[in-house]
Amino acid sequence: MNEQLVNQIRQCPSLPSLPTIAMQVLDLAQKEAVDIPEISRIISKDPALSGKILRTVNSSFYGRSQSISTISHALVILGLQSVKTLVLGFSLVTNLTKSKSKGFKHLTYWRRSIYAATAARTIAGKINVVQQEECFLAALLMDIGMLVLDQILGEQYGQINEQAPVHNDLPAVENAVLGMNHAEVAGIVAEQWKLPPVLSEPMAHHHNPSGVCDPSARKLADVVHLASRCADIFVDEHAAAPISEVRKLCRVLYDMDQDTCDAMLEEIGTRTREVAPLFEINIGSGGSYEEILKKANEALVELTLRSQQQATTLQQQNIKLQEQATTDRLTGLSNRLRLDEFLAEQFNAARASRKPLSLLILDLDNFKTVNDTYGHQAGDAVLRYVGRLLRTAVRQQDLAARYGGEELALVLPDTPRATASTIAETICRAIAAKPVVCTEATIPITASIGVATYEPGGPLASLQHLIKAADMAVYAAKHAGRNCVRVFTFRAKAA
Repeated sequence: MNEQLVNQIRQCPSLPSLPTIAMQVLDLAQKEAVDIPEISRIISKDPALSGKILRTVNSSFYGRSQSISTISHALVILGLQSVKTLVLGFSLVTNLTKSKSKGFKHLTYWRRSIYAATAARTIAGKINVVQQEECFLAALLMDIGMLVLDQILGEQYGQINEQAPVHNDLPAVENAVLGMNHAEVAGIVAEQWKLPPVLSEPMAHHHNPSGVCDPSARKLADVVHLASRCADIFVDEHAAAPISEVRKLCRVLYDMDQDTCDAMLEEIGTRTREVAPLFEINIGSGGSYEEILKKANEALVELTLRSQQQATTLQQQNIKLQEQATTDRLTGLSNRLRLDEFLAEQFNAARASRKPLSLLILDLDNFKTVNDTYGHQAGDAVLRYVGRLLRTAVRQQDLAARYGGEELALVLPDTPRATASTIAETICRAIAAKPVVCTEATIPITASIGVATYEPGGPLASLQHLIKAADMAVYAAKHAGRNCVRVFTFRAKAA
């Protein structure tokens, strides 16, 4: 914890203080012999406060069937704790709303506070927690540390808030910048006010209830933490994430299913709209939980679609990059890297399935003469032409690649020697049938093609043997006068 900042907080002249009436009520309430008439008299000294309390206890928030007309009657019917909560709540809200700095979003602050307080009381009622009023008050005051930090730090704290557009992210930003967070500051304020641990502990740990050691206080801290996340649903612009988190918390903490959780959230929204005017807090014209849920679902669908589009775009980009990485730029055929990968894959597959695999290697005849006579641009034109021809000649399962220089290759899976030989002859004739026309000249071209086939139980027992055999067949075609096909056989290296 930032000790320097702690000292600043404790010595701050503008640190919020408990109003006189609230202090008197607290003091009397903590005595062993509680003087109900005296407490009634003190509260009644403030007509505005008394009026607010009576309007509240007669509202649907407390669900009383009989009308309560006096503070003493309220104390008898509702109990000291309920009235004490209202005294503290009303007097503090009145005091704390007087001081406003420029950069701090006070309206948002009080909206969160009243939503959280109402949520805490509602949750406590659902899970049969006796201290419902303590839950209400702790949630109402849990973010008071934000007001204190705003008073002390001013514009700097406004900048910290801007770095955390979602309230639940604020403590992490505060810890990083200040070395402590607003929840811890709330704990210091509660200590200054001499509030009991049942209030101070949930206030100080509402973002991290696991830090509370006392079991009874931990129960309230869990309620206040959940209430804080419920408030995010109604206050934050992007409700989809908080809704999901609240449903999860309800399930983990209280074994509450989604429908029950959603019904509770709807109730929280309704009750807050009833309570907020009593505290003179403007919660705006925000919709019901049902409307918020609908918008959140629509936003979630939109986000999902956008994510899918982005994923598709990314996939397309990756495919394009992969193609670029495995494609020979000049011929448009696969490059040597892709050829080696494909050959290895298909050879292993052929050996496993006991099916034939044929390899054709094409060597363009007299290619050096083409480059020397017509220039390298003419040579490139020849390679591009042959590349186009091969792309149209191969089947879907085949691969055409540039082997290196003027050498090209075709990999023909599940293709026996005879079929591979026929394909090679067809390609050989197609290459020779039409000269390449470029700006430099009309260039006749031919190719020598070697064919080798892996067959189960045959002599070409490895990939290296297959490649060597195809090379030997090309060599044989060259020696046979070029512009021809030769097929490797074991008995005669070339036939």
